Amino acid sequence: MNDSVTPASFVDRLVAAGVDFFTGVPCSLVGGVIAELERRRLYFGELREDAALGVAAGAYMAGKLPLVVMQNSGLGVSLNALGSLHLLYEMPALLLITWRGYEGKDAPEHLVMGAVLPRLLDLFEIPHRAPDPAAALADVDWAVGRMCETRKPVALLVRPGLFG
Repeated sequence: MNDSVTPASFVDRLVAAGVDFFTGVPCSLVGGVIAELERRRLYFGELREDAALGVAAGAYMAGKLPLVVMQNSGLGVSLNALGSLHLLYEMPALLLITWRGYEGKDAPEHLVMGAVLPRLLDLFEIPHRAPDPAAALADVDWAVGRMCETRKPVALLVRPGLFG
């Protein structure tokens, strides 16, 4: 079994699955993925996660299939945008959420959101998986398929070490 997924293979799988618009707020846990997206000139950075969701909604209305990068703390900032825009109006977005505070191992400011992340997504009825390296590429296919089927957000949770 691999110890990590390469950012290039992850981006390749996203693009092959039909994701064609990438925005968000960076996090070191996905630094390699963002660097790969920037290398391919595919990433449009934002300053706030709720703004990135607004941009993703516009991209969806323009015929794109968006991905939004954020930390789990950014999910907290984004709950209103998700509830009153993406969920209400059935606008899909693949949420690539870094799981800061996973298993209580991180800086103190990440521990509360780290402890409640899956339950918070369940409360908002956002399907999610936290893939290990062996399942990450297949979980991209699951997430994109589910997102297209339901026309609602789906999340992939990035635990520390997924991308090396």
